[in-house]
Amino acid sequence: MEHQGTPLVQMEGITKRYGAVEALTDVSIHVDRHEVLGLLGDNGAGKSTLIKVLAGVHPPTTGQVYFDGKPVLLKSPADARKMGVETVHQALSLVDIMTISRNFYLGREPTRKFGPFSLLDTRKMGQECRDVVTHVGVRVRDPNEYVSLLSGGERQAISIGRAMHFGAKVLILDEPMTALSIKEVRIIVKEIEKAKDEGAAIIFITHNVHHVYPIADRFTILDRGKKVCDLDKSQASPEQIMEIVATGNMDSVNVV
Repeated sequence: MEHQGTPLVQMEGITKRYGAVEALTDVSIHVDRHEVLGLLGDNGAGKSTLIKVLAGVHPPTTGQVYFDGKPVLLKSPADARKMGVETVHQALSLVDIMTISRNFYLGREPTRKFGPFSLLDTRKMGQECRDVVTHVGVRVRDPNEYVSLLSGGERQAISIGRAMHFGAKVLILDEPMTALSIKEVRIIVKEIEKAKDEGAAIIFITHNVHHVYPIADRFTILDRGKKVCDLDKSQASPEQIMEIVATGNMDSVNVV
């Protein structure tokens, strides 16, 4: 499918080798503002490797990443974060043994001067954290509660809310609905729709099409490190997409 206009994020001809192993081969994807891209593929398809390139974890062996049509060099996750790329991982987004407010500001802690010393601004941390957490529909009595007291859906909702609070332009969601209850899935869907409305470009990584189909605009399917196809939602049913993911080709599926 040919894209019209300049996407917010474009990855062109991405190849990634680890020694003799080629994890990605000439993969190109794009995603725009106010858009949810479902990045699909079975285990070992190359989804995580591709996203690690975009998140600045690993440089591509060959290929180029563009933001708003301009080539960028992402040498580290810090570089990607400066560009507005935020990743919400399946299980590692929040630290159980830390409070909600400390998790919320992890790596971005506000400080205030006290003589020659810089101290954590715990009042600001608590208030802003409470405001955002309430905004995403998670009810907590105290932002100083430990994250271990939250459900899986609440943790993911807070992670997405945190990313948007700090100005995420590209939101990468890595299997965000795995092992969540129906109620928790609804919380996550609501937060994804909210992030989309606010202008984020969202990449939803999963091997389960039913998790992403209701909220995705487009789908990119990978298989063994190569791109199989790009599809608009109107072109294929969930069953057809599942068949493509399972077989790694479109030969047995009649898409529109």
